[in-house]
Amino acid sequence: MMALGDRQHKTALFDQFARVGKALASGKRLELLDLLAQGERDVASVAAAADVGVSTASAHLQTLRQANLVTTRRDGTRILYSLAGRDVADLFARLREVAQSHLPDVEAARVTYLGEDGGRPVTRDELHRLAKTTTVTVLDVRPREEYAAGHIPGAVSIPLDQLADRLAELPNDGQIVAYCRGAYCVLAHDAVRLLRAHGRDAIRLADGMLEWRLASLPVAA
Repeated sequence: MMALGDRQHKTALFDQFARVGKALASGKRLELLDLLAQGERDVASVAAAADVGVSTASAHLQTLRQANLVTTRRDGTRILYSLAGRDVADLFARLREVAQSHLPDVEAARVTYLGEDGGRPVTRDELHRLAKTTTVTVLDVRPREEYAAGHIPGAVSIPLDQLADRLAELPNDGQIVAYCRGAYCVLAHDAVRLLRAHGRDAIRLADGMLEWRLASLPVAA
């Protein structure tokens, strides 16, 4: 039989585990983790990317920081936030995988948000092979600061909001493989739809930069 003291200690231990769960129990905070997985940002940048007010973004970041899921550093007058470690990125990725596997509503929400761009996306291994054997342009359609923080070696940076005006910078022949933040990022889907509408042979990477990093593949910065 467990002594009362042992029960109290066990409860205290599991309550500490729960601090992480509580910090993750917000869709908006998960979105902030998704953004910080691309590289460090200040509060204003996070707020703009997540479409929330600065005070709201700051409150969410403080919750994540109290659970030691994010860290900060000072750069002049700015406070920059980043994930506390690779294990936090892996936890976020695994959380999405578990939700996708066990919650039918996730798939419906995914299709509604991402839509269909036609064709089968390429895996990371297939992208390596295509890049070696055919004429392929790897296109990073994330915001410029995310590309600068780390990208697939050899990738061309054209943010999605500039793509329609910069099509001439892409070759007319060969295949274009677009990628963005991760498996649930809409930017690459929109890029493929835009490129195909202009007659380009475009497909997308099945996931994105988050999964690329977690696979320990080369990253250029």
